[in-house]
Formats: sequence, structure tokens, C-alpha cells
Amino acid sequence: MMNARQIKKIRMTTIAAIVLLIAMFIISVAAGFASLTPAELFRTIIGQGTPRENLILFEFRLPRIVVAILAGMGLAVSGAILQSITKNPLSDPGILGINAGAGLMVVVYIMFFTVETSSSLYILPLFALAGGMATAAVIYSMSYIKGEGVEPTRLVLVGVGLAAALYGATLTLSTRLDMEDYSFMANWMAGRIWGDDWTFVLSLLPWILILIPLTMYKSNVLNMLNFHENVSIGVGVKTGRERIVLILIAVALASASVAVSGGIAFVGLLAPHIARSLVGPRHQAFLPVAALIGSILLLTADTIGRVILDPSGIPAGIIVTIIGAPYFMYLLAKK
Repeated sequence: MMNARQIKKIRMTTIAAIVLLIAMFIISVAAGFASLTPAELFRTIIGQGTPRENLILFEFRLPRIVVAILAGMGLAVSGAILQSITKNPLSDPGILGINAGAGLMVVVYIMFFTVETSSSLYILPLFALAGGMATAAVIYSMSYIKGEGVEPTRLVLVGVGLAAALYGATLTLSTRLDMEDYSFMANWMAGRIWGDDWTFVLSLLPWILILIPLTMYKSNVLNMLNFHENVSIGVGVKTGRERIVLILIAVALASASVAVSGGIAFVGLLAPHIARSLVGPRHQAFLPVAALIGSILLLTADTIGRVILDPSGIPAGIIVTIIGAPYFMYLLAKK
């Protein structure tokens, strides 16, 4: 049970994160080769923009910004679920190889189909989901010990090893692609946000709108799963079934996100850690904050990457990795 001071702290943190996300949104619109000033942005939002301003905001910037915000939320909540059900603070869909499994299926899809048609953008997340699910099933089965649950150290070792193998397989298959598809796949693996029109937003939005509220509904179960296996069973949690459901949610969120945003790691690691340090470990409080922080991280990384070396830019995945890799090493050394 939280006291009034804790509730006030959670509210203030959530409001601060929302304000920061709005500020990052304005900066992202204002930065880059084609940009809008805050006054132009306000005028365009209320419907008084010029054709040029409407084109920049609604056709170029807004879809990419929304994809970054949604994918950041998906990856952050996915990482939070994985960290909670495995009791491992190092869990992240990128580090554990789930993103790599999704990426392998993306390259398989590209080998046989094209990503230019609008229908393929709805099918691509399903291919990515199949790859992510298969990877998660292998990792879970190899790190699960009967009666004790998932062994945290084995989980990370299996995940890192499997991720390396899957990236190798993806790279090998990529060499069979023609030049255009190979260029796309190289950018995807580097974490460049390639979904930059409203079709990509519509392909990702249903996954976020359904799965994140479902995760919030499971907050109390996640709290219980943080205890020892016997304690969780003792308070009435059907641990086996709940873990499988939550893993399915986490993998679906990560796979759908990376299918349209590229192979981005570390957002699922950083965002839950920062949120937990700000508002505590209770999932009802830290899951929404983690989702907001994930959006801020990915939008910031994409904006920085887009401004540097404009107009070609640097993939957001590389910017996030520059920030996340030292933090991962710090956590590994600490553990």
C-alpha cells in the first residue's frame, strides 16, 4: 500500500516524463534539414499552416515521430516484462536475441516478398513475431529449471549466444539479396527507423493499443512473480500459465516494434531501470513511466541521428547502443 508521499512522487514523475516527451516532440519537429519553428508548428497543428508546413509536419515528420514513440513504448514494456518474470535486471529483447530472431524472419520475408506494398506492412510484423516467438521458446526451455523457474545467468548467456548465431544467419542470408534489399536489411540491422509514413503507424498501433493495456491489467501478477516461485504459487498465482502469457505479450511487443523500427537494442534495458529507480518496483507505477521513458529515449536517439550528418543521418539503434552498451556493462559488473 502506497502512502500519499509516494503517490505524489509517482504523479510528479509521470507529469515530468510527459512534459519531457512533448518537449522532445517539438525539438524533433524543429530539427533537421526541413524543419518547423515552434510558432509554425502551433499554426500548422491548429490548421492554419502553409502547404509547405503541412507537408513537412503531416507527411515527413509526424509519422516517423509517432513510430519512434510507439516503438519506444513497445520495447520498454517488453523489457520490463522480461526483467520481472525472469527476475533478471539484464533482460532485454535485444540482448536476449528476440530482436535477432525477429530480424531473421524479416530477411526471410524480404527474400520472397517486397516491403513496398501496403499489405506487406501488416504481414511483416507477423513474420517478425514468429521469429521472436521461436527464439523466446528456445531461450526459455534452455534456461528453465523445474521447481525453481528461469535461471537468470543461464538466461542471459543462452540469449547472448543465440543472438550472435541469429545475427550471423541473418547476415549470411542478406548476402543473397539484391543491392536494394541488402541496403534495406543493412539499415534495419543498424536500427534505422524506416517506417516513415502513416501506413507503418497503422501497422504498429493495434499491437501497442492492445498489449500495453493488457500488461497493465497483469501488473499485480507481475508483482507476485517477483517473489520466490513457492511464494507466488502460495498466493494463488498460476505461475506457469502466467509466465507463458506474459512472455507472449513481451515477444509480440518487441517483434512488432522492431519490424517497423529496425533492430534496436537497449531501450528495453534502460527504460525499465530508469523508471524503477524513479518510482519504485511496483508495476502499477513504473510500467507507465517506463513506457514514456522508452519513447523519450528512442525519439531522442532518432532525432540526434537524423540531425548528425543530415540528411543521411546515423541510425537510431547506433545512438541507443552508444548510450546503452556502457550501462549494460555496468549492470553486468554490478551483478
